[in-house]
Amino acid sequence: MIIYEGESVLDGVPIVAIATGLELASSNPKTGKMVQVFILLQDMAPHYATQTGQDISVCGNCPHRHFNNGACYVDPSKAAFSVWKKYKNGGYADIDLDAFQGRAIRWGAYGDPAAIPFNALLPVLDVSDLDGSTGYTHQLNHINFDYRIGMFCQVSADTPKQAIKAQSMGYKTFRVVGDINALLPEETVCLNTTIELTCAECKLCNGVSENIVIAMHGARASKSKTHDIIARG
Repeated sequence: MIIYEGESVLDGVPIVAIATGLELASSNPKTGKMVQVFILLQDMAPHYATQTGQDISVCGNCPHRHFNNGACYVDPSKAAFSVWKKYKNGGYADIDLDAFQGRAIRWGAYGDPAAIPFNALLPVLDVSDLDGSTGYTHQLNHINFDYRIGMFCQVSADTPKQAIKAQSMGYKTFRVVGDINALLPEETVCLNTTIELTCAECKLCNGVSENIVIAMHGARASKSKTHDIIARG
C-alpha cells in the first residue's frame, strides 16, 4: 500500500513510501514478520538514484550511501527496485489503516523515515504496534529533521562521539562497530547477533528502549571505516 506520496522533507523532491509484507505470511529471516516500508524516489529507479546521487532525497546525508562509496548493505537493484517498478505500473493500492492495525513495521527497508513528513506518518503510527516496530535515521543533523522521528526510530551513530551526543539529547542510538566488545555504557549488542532473535521478537530498536550496537555486516562491510573509528577510540 502507498503510505505517502509527496515531497521529501529533506529536499522537496517527489518521493513515495510503500508498505509491503502486509500479508501475514510474509517473513524476512532477520526481521521476522514485519511490514516493510520502502522510501523511494517517485520518478527514478533506486539503483540509478544511488549512481547519480539523487538518492539524497530519501537517504539524506547518510555517509553509508553507495554514491559516497559507503557500506550500506541494501542492494537497491533488488527488492527496492521491484517495489519501485510495481509502483510505476500502478500495482499498489492507497492506504487502508485497517491493514496496519496492531502490526509491527520496519520503517526503512530502504530509505530514511525522516524523509516522510511526520504528520503523514501519524495515522499509521497511531494504529500500528509502535513498541514492536523498528526504524533508523541518519538525519539528526539535517536542517529539516523533525525531533518526533525519535518516537519510533533509533538515531544512527557512526562514532562513539556521535552516539554520546545523541544519547545526551534523549535519543536511543544504533551503532555499527568493528569490535563488538567496544561498547559504551548503556549499549546493548543486537540480540539477533547474540541469541538469534528476530527484530519482531526483540523489539529493542523502537526508538525508546535501548541503545543498540551491531557488528559490521553485509556485502559492502569492507567499505566501512567504523573499525578505524573504534581503534582511535
